[in-house]
Amino acid sequence: MTNTRITDPEVLEKRYPVLLREFSLRKNSGGKGKFKGGDGLIRELEFLEPLTVTILSERREFAPYGLNGGEPGARGKNLQIKKDGTETDLGGKNQFHAEPGDRIRILTPGGGACSTAK
Repeated sequence: MTNTRITDPEVLEKRYPVLLREFSLRKNSGGKGKFKGGDGLIRELEFLEPLTVTILSERREFAPYGLNGGEPGARGKNLQIKKDGTETDLGGKNQFHAEPGDRIRILTPGGGACSTAK
């Protein structure tokens, strides 16, 4: 998994007006190589009240590089999903207003691999 802070779902939902809809590994997001890069995570939160959301993240524009011939990991992605299903790519750093029923889907980047696979 990538370097990310992971708050227990129960704590997150108790402290903030959100519902954790998904929390899973982002399969095959790590680069391919002799030593495969680690997979990222997928987290999707639904907002229960109107609020302002700020996201500050990295590796959305440039993929995590591999070393010694290893392939790069997948780039991350942050999506705002409106209640009507409309999706907006937020990029790495953004702020937006969310209404109840809106969601944010965070796909963290995979790690770069090390060495060429044989």
